Amino acid sequence: MRATPVSLFRGLRGAALAAVVIAIAVSGGIAMAAQDKYSVQVPNGLAFSDFRGYENWQVVAVSQTEELLKVMVANPTMIDAYRAGVPGNGKPFPDGSKIAKIEWKPKTSTEAPFVVRIPDALQDVFLIEKDSRRFPATSGWAYAAFDYHPASDTFAPNTTGVVNCGYACHTRVAKKDFIFTAYGTR
Repeated sequence: MRATPVSLFRGLRGAALAAVVIAIAVSGGIAMAAQDKYSVQVPNGLAFSDFRGYENWQVVAVSQTEELLKVMVANPTMIDAYRAGVPGNGKPFPDGSKIAKIEWKPKTSTEAPFVVRIPDALQDVFLIEKDSRRFPATSGWAYAAFDYHPASDTFAPNTTGVVNCGYACHTRVAKKDFIFTAYGTR
């Protein structure tokens, strides 16, 4: 007779059954406790939940460094501003503009008939929002970076100072309303 999961379960007794039940409960609890990325927030700053749905926003541009592949996506408010010529027309982005930069470690495609780097492991997500009333000290912009931890499938605020660098680093493009990314789909 072939053993089935039910027949094996019925054959367990006492402590063995208790151990299996505890193991199932613990593993189920871990799976149920998977982090909702929208519950993460930078101390005294942006919350991931402010960017709900960013995965479906329109692409503004792509870029790469030696270490990372990046795609910048923006919400409809910011896309409309880009289409109207902001920041090249000298006007600022309106409040409510949001942009997200998603970064991956690259790998070389094993399927393409040519050498091409494609996203592999997610590295982090950078978020930027314009709200002149909430963030007057930084010309209306707020910055957040969330590191992705694949082993636990969780996000955490970046602790290396990148978040603090946000405004300081973006002052070099103050004439572009503090945004490095040019609209790449014209």
